[in-house]
Amino acid sequence: MSGPAWAYRAGFLALFMILSIISNVTTARAIRDTTPRRVLSDLIARRSGHFTAAELLADARDGRVAVGRATVFRTLDLLTARGALERIDLPSGEHAYVACAPRVHHHHVVCRQCGKSVEVVDSGLQEVVRQIGSRSGYRIDSHRLELFGLCPDCRPAAREGAPE
Repeated sequence: MSGPAWAYRAGFLALFMILSIISNVTTARAIRDTTPRRVLSDLIARRSGHFTAAELLADARDGRVAVGRATVFRTLDLLTARGALERIDLPSGEHAYVACAPRVHHHHVVCRQCGKSVEVVDSGLQEVVRQIGSRSGYRIDSHRLELFGLCPDCRPAAREGAPE
């Protein structure tokens, strides 16, 4: 197992939550629990970093699963609304998704090279948000922070390719 044990547990939790959410939502709201949704959930759970809707659709097609674009987007919307996925805005302007622990406020650090993402807890940001609200007069209901850089695995490779 590579990476810290907590990252592995977070990935397992994300998989469990994604599958539970699909199951619970389809039962409670009379939404069909279809093979494409189960396959998409499995494909999402196998990822270790962010992914785009186009990449998820390509993964499904590579696995010879007949799934339409609309199903991919509806499933992503469903899982995002339920908190099993979070949409992030990449530096390129593209939207991507990352599986995460639902309902626990956190932020993401995303490797701009390999796409691996790590959830990070508040680290004092709530106090900064409170101060901004106080100074601006706004009642801040929510915030989102995405940090991009190179993960420990990609940093050595980036140094090798850097001009001296």
